[in-house]
Amino acid sequence: MLLKSCLLLLLCSVVALSTATSYDGYKIYDINAQNNFEKQLMLRLSQNEDFDFFDLPRAADVATRVMVQPKDQPSFEELLRRFNVDYVVVDDNLGATLAKEQLESHSERFMEERASARSISFTKFHRHAEINAYLDELAKAYPSRVTVQTAGKSYENRDLKTITITNGDGRKDKNVIFLDAGIHAREWIAHAGALYVIYQLAENFMANAALLKDYDWVILPVVNPDGYEYTFSSSRMWRKTRKPAGACTGTDGNRNFDFHWGEVGASSLSCADTYMGPTSFSEPETQVVRDLLLSLTGRGKFYLTLHSYGNYLLYPWGWTSALPTEWRAIDEVAQAGAAAIKSSTGTKYTVGSSTNVLYAAAGGSDDYAFGVAKFPISITMELPAGGSGFNPTTDQILPFVSETWTGIRAMAQKVIEKY
Repeated sequence: MLLKSCLLLLLCSVVALSTATSYDGYKIYDINAQNNFEKQLMLRLSQNEDFDFFDLPRAADVATRVMVQPKDQPSFEELLRRFNVDYVVVDDNLGATLAKEQLESHSERFMEERASARSISFTKFHRHAEINAYLDELAKAYPSRVTVQTAGKSYENRDLKTITITNGDGRKDKNVIFLDAGIHAREWIAHAGALYVIYQLAENFMANAALLKDYDWVILPVVNPDGYEYTFSSSRMWRKTRKPAGACTGTDGNRNFDFHWGEVGASSLSCADTYMGPTSFSEPETQVVRDLLLSLTGRGKFYLTLHSYGNYLLYPWGWTSALPTEWRAIDEVAQAGAAAIKSSTGTKYTVGSSTNVLYAAAGGSDDYAFGVAKFPISITMELPAGGSGFNPTTDQILPFVSETWTGIRAMAQKVIEKY
């Protein structure tokens, strides 16, 4: 009977997948832009909303990855050939790749027997309701150390829950580390990374007690739950929120913060993936992050926002290539994280200001946290690529998030030492 039920659920999942946005025939390219002209060509092409550029690194030795739909592939490839730009196809049918990964994930969901008594694991990607349920479980299991609050609602009325983790000593007004994840819906490994931090602090408390002696941690593991759920139900590569925007849907939450909003690196076209919104803080989700940041002004010493992908530790400014006066303190913290990861796994993280490592993009949460909410340390952590970029396999989750925790722990230790 159990086997029949599992097979029925798996069949329903297959039907659901078949009604979602198809990426059949979509190709993923790595473009090896070798000089400034080719890099500028990539930057110009990225402004075409028909092309989905996953990243735009400045470094000559790092490829630019882009997703192109079938109708545009002949002209796109002809353009690259015309300018002698080197490229390789890393996935010639993203739709088939995603379908295979989703079926494997659904099979594991119904067939695995968890050793843990908790509702969370790091062998699959969890839905928003599962994540919120896990936070509530922790609050019940560790009532003296863990509290959960609903910080606000998404556009589609989903709860944005924060978890506050302490050492239970009852001391008020401790300094705070605030971490969030998932402002971009398709970056599933970021949500998993936040969950692993929560797991380490709450359930592996004795090993991490020093991180909670003089600091409390506030974590918002899913900033954009509507978009996140949409990546499961309808379109795996969806990036934005889900609030209607002109003729299209959604705003890029990380272009929506009111600090040099709309000045550079953001689109005023509502259908673009980097659409900045009709106004700053037009999205209820970014309003929640704003209010949390401002409520922690003074106590908040470290803001960390998790994204993917690219192996980057980025800091302000995102709106200009100029560096803030205090950049060396932020760089010291970021370098501590990069060094810890390199020593542990050999993975190299690039460290620097957002504009100088990538390109200028105003309206980001890290700039707002530093420039307005006055967090002295504000960092964006771009986790590694999996699959063709945003789609790590379930086998990659635990290695990625445990490596990420190594870096986060080292950065937190440096912040605690400094402040």
